[in-house]
Amino acid sequence: MLKNKYHMRAIVLLGLAAVAGIAQAFGVVDLTTSGAGLGLAVMAMGGEMDAKGIVEELGRIKKDVYDTTDKVREKADEALSLAKAGKDMSEKEKARTDELMTKQGEALARLDEFEQKLARRATSELILPNTPGYKFIESEAFKSFQEKGQRLRAGESLRVDVKQISSLTASGGTLVAPDRLAGVLPLPQRPATVRDLLAPGRTSSNLVQYFRELVFTNSAAPVAEGTLKPESDLTFEARDAKVIKLAHWIKATTEILDDAPAMQSMIDERLRYGLSYVEDVQLLMGSGTGQNLAGIYTTATAYVAPITIAGATDIDILRLAFLQGELALLPADAAVLHPSNWARIELQKDTQGRYLIGNPQGNLAPTLWGRRIVTTLAMTQGQFLAGNFRQSAQIFDREDANVVVSTENGTDFVENKVTIMAEERLALVDWRPQARVKGALTA
Repeated sequence: MLKNKYHMRAIVLLGLAAVAGIAQAFGVVDLTTSGAGLGLAVMAMGGEMDAKGIVEELGRIKKDVYDTTDKVREKADEALSLAKAGKDMSEKEKARTDELMTKQGEALARLDEFEQKLARRATSELILPNTPGYKFIESEAFKSFQEKGQRLRAGESLRVDVKQISSLTASGGTLVAPDRLAGVLPLPQRPATVRDLLAPGRTSSNLVQYFRELVFTNSAAPVAEGTLKPESDLTFEARDAKVIKLAHWIKATTEILDDAPAMQSMIDERLRYGLSYVEDVQLLMGSGTGQNLAGIYTTATAYVAPITIAGATDIDILRLAFLQGELALLPADAAVLHPSNWARIELQKDTQGRYLIGNPQGNLAPTLWGRRIVTTLAMTQGQFLAGNFRQSAQIFDREDANVVVSTENGTDFVENKVTIMAEERLALVDWRPQARVKGALTA
């Protein structure tokens, strides 16, 4: 704790002297005693005359700081001695001390202001030379033109080269390395939906033979005792479903597979997708000729409205198709539509502008009349297929989709190439074509 007010004054004076000493220390370190280093730095930025003036001003400020610092330190020592003796400074000495403290504060303020101006000047002049405008006004051609007081006449111009290094190829562009992201962005893939509609199965042969019932003549009837009983009849049909192969391949160099391991996985995945894409089309729309499957749309029963509805809409037509299946004792469980046709159904409104079935805020699976709606781009726009799919057809897989890599193809070995092949084998058994109904929508 402070003993009395004399100690307080002495400590304040010593504190001010210490602050001034710190400022002096920074002046010695940053500005150098001769000012030569700063002068050279400022000359490089702003010209020789400006640098000389700055160095002279710095010298005057430093002298004021040093002088006031020494005098404040003397007064601090004197005040401390008086405080120890229990005495106070005279009014004259107090006034002198206050005057020295004021001068010291002014000198420090000048030094602070000078440093700020110097910093702003250095920042401005370090940035300006990078601009075309600064290069123009500092060019020898412009200075010579300005000193001679020349004026441009009509049609004349003053040419100054202010070329900068830029990212253009002709400049420094080749020095900028690209930021290459990892991996390859693949194209979008169309989802396969038809396989999930059908019953699964497997075969170990290249041909699947099956029988299906065509006609049942039911002659059952009440019979009197001792009379001839009626005879019923069954007609069967033998059918063959051949196993077809879906396949394709692509060539690649061994170097790209060694240097970019992810490339092979992408190729494998893309080849598998190609099989899935074609399989989806074959299962739905295959023609049944040559090496094509007989698709479930191709072999379906044609739509014939069981009852007449005036001005039938798409919703009405699908309901009548479901009814056709019910009357054939094979009620439908789903319908396949093109996405555009389903969107048109969802957007139908009543006379008050309210959606009939679509719910813009809903996220439930698409359904109509209690049946699942499956949308796929494999379906022809404007057509529909409704039916009991699991009871009507079945897939028999002979060989699942697989990818094989080989160098034993042509000159692949000597050319450091590989052939990457994907293939699968399957058959489609059409149990009940009458369980599926196909037809056209209103548009």
